[in-house]
Amino acid sequence: MRKDWKIVKLGEFATHEKGKKPKNQKAEQDEVFKFPYINIEAFEKGVIETYTDGEKCRFCFEDDFLMVWDGSRSGLVGKGMNGALGSTLVRINLPGIENKYAYHFLSSKYQEINTRAKGSGTPHVDPYLLWNYDFSICSLPEQRTIVAKLEELFSGLDKGVADLKKAQDQLKVYRQAVLKKAFEGELTKKWREQQTGLPKADELLEQIKEERQKHYEQQLENWKQAVKFWEENGKEGKSPVKPKKLVKVSNLLQEELDKLDSLPNEWLYSYLAFAGELARGKSKHRPRNDSKLFENGKYPFIQTGDVKAQKIITSFDKKYSEFGLQQSKLWKKGTLCITIAANIAETGFLGIDACFPDSIVGFTPFREVIENNFIEYFFQLAKNRISAYAPATAQKNINLTILENLVVPFCSRNEQKQVVQEIESRLSVCDKVEENITESLEKAKALRQSILKKAFEGRLLSNEEIKKCKTASDYEPAAVLLEKIKNL
Repeated sequence: MRKDWKIVKLGEFATHEKGKKPKNQKAEQDEVFKFPYINIEAFEKGVIETYTDGEKCRFCFEDDFLMVWDGSRSGLVGKGMNGALGSTLVRINLPGIENKYAYHFLSSKYQEINTRAKGSGTPHVDPYLLWNYDFSICSLPEQRTIVAKLEELFSGLDKGVADLKKAQDQLKVYRQAVLKKAFEGELTKKWREQQTGLPKADELLEQIKEERQKHYEQQLENWKQAVKFWEENGKEGKSPVKPKKLVKVSNLLQEELDKLDSLPNEWLYSYLAFAGELARGKSKHRPRNDSKLFENGKYPFIQTGDVKAQKIITSFDKKYSEFGLQQSKLWKKGTLCITIAANIAETGFLGIDACFPDSIVGFTPFREVIENNFIEYFFQLAKNRISAYAPATAQKNINLTILENLVVPFCSRNEQKQVVQEIESRLSVCDKVEENITESLEKAKALRQSILKKAFEGRLLSNEEIKKCKTASDYEPAAVLLEKIKNL
């Protein structure tokens, strides 16, 4: 810190006031209800949703800074607006300080304030942390020069970040284009031309049906053997559960096929239920947070967040106990997990044997005719379409029937393997580019913080720039400015 700067605790001179929800509000502005209600929507997006008559309100102004005090964005700051201050916001004013200088200081602390928010329910800014920040005061001309330099540097940085985010969006579009072509048979067109003896669509359908029936008959045989063993052992424990009868799945009607994209002769549209066994996870016990479910746990318990975060699921937060296992089911490593609640149609493969709740569906393919990775990539393509089946409620979810009746384009298992290879060869390049973009965005964020740190330590300006500030007509040392602020 330079000798001609002064440091003061932020809370020693900053004024602040928390907002309050108005007693009266209306959607339309009129002569009585003339004050905009400045809530989060207005603060972040400039969208005024309601107006108030001012009764029992606290007001904010353009010269203030607004900070989000409560919620996931706590610590976020922005320019003030004229209106009635929302209950989750705080107005802050730093008298005698250049507005943008103060803004950049407060915004430099957002990450720390946000990650150190207090509260077990709704998080909120820790006032002790905020008001005990050391605030560096320099002369007004230097404050203005620092702001100008920050904005010049950030202008180039913001453009670079915008370009990187645009590239990220373009990658998403490219990924979907690759997947779309893959499931239209375009990526394997040349491969098919080099093959002989590929089954036609009707032959392929019969193969899938036969494999499905064979799988069911094997389940029945396994059940009979389990019952026999159970009876020979004095019927100890629960009796083996008989497999459910095969769900009858009809062929698609021509009018349904007419609405779909055309496929090569060797491909067909059918339902996901023809491709493998689908079943929801189990969590019979109520309440689900009963400590008995997890006491001395040793069986990994996977949740929807774990599926979203990992393609191969090996990390988890909880383990079921023996009691928990009795309420659930242990699924085998390699099972394709599909979420049907909250984040719908997220997918991941179990990298371990594990339990999961009924918000996740397990898919086991008929391996003689279906590649699991082929189905997983189809879900990546169809995620938005599947999510659209969820009702417009706070807790979005779909049921098992929707997945069973999901229309999927199928080809021979050999071609499925080729499709997966074609997809992965293209998307692996995307993954590398995405990794580089993410790394660059992190570097940009770190560079921004580094620039701000230099600015408020007095190390951003050159000696020439500092000398020029001292020749300004309103220059006065920081000590003099601080005394004036204290007397305001």
